[in-house]
Amino acid sequence: MKRMNLLKRIGLLMTNIGHTAIYSDSGRIVVTLLHLSETCIVDVKEQNKCGYNSVVLGTGDFKNIARPQLEYLKKRGINTRYRLYESRLSDLSGIECGKRVGVNHFVVGQYLDITGYSIGKGFAGVMKRYNFGGLGASHGVSIAHRSQGSTGQCQDPGRVFKGKKMAGHLGSSRVTVHNMKILSIDHENSIIAVKGNNVPGFRNSYIFVRDAVKKPLHKDISFSVGLLLGGNDDNASGLVN
Repeated sequence: MKRMNLLKRIGLLMTNIGHTAIYSDSGRIVVTLLHLSETCIVDVKEQNKCGYNSVVLGTGDFKNIARPQLEYLKKRGINTRYRLYESRLSDLSGIECGKRVGVNHFVVGQYLDITGYSIGKGFAGVMKRYNFGGLGASHGVSIAHRSQGSTGQCQDPGRVFKGKKMAGHLGSSRVTVHNMKILSIDHENSIIAVKGNNVPGFRNSYIFVRDAVKKPLHKDISFSVGLLLGGNDDNASGLVN
């Protein structure tokens, strides 16, 4: 039986910093680079108090954040203007507020699910939005080559059904890409390289990265959170069992 991802581990908010290429024995491989800014455990929610176990994480240093979020950070003695997000966890052992999370949370060879918002493309026609063929491009078709054609019905029912594929807003939707494989990890610069270039979002946009749900958990992962000790990015020193 395959060892599926039964151990719930936190996901991390990372930045899509662009694409590059690496060269292996099999040839050129396009990869996407993901950067993890300073990430800190801000709060821990427990089952007996909140009804579930989760970790509240803060990342980055933003100029403008909402007043309730700012007061939430000040109440916990944190001066950095973090962007907050929450990730559920099955086991909270060894997790304490104030500890930093590093890219050693992931290991080379494991698969990830990456969630983000696709690039917005504004109002688009049916050919771009749904890959329609359009109308004929011969003589007699007057400036209607990219039209979708008729959309109505006969006299009965005499209307356009809801959900009809028509021109409209394209992009800016929540997208999850499954089974992105980690090819390398730069612990010094907090960067991971995943195979492929289909990570959603534009450059420097935030994406949520977590363990793949359709793949077995990597054999080298036996910890719930990868923590940094004293700011050292040593992969072996910051593992929580």
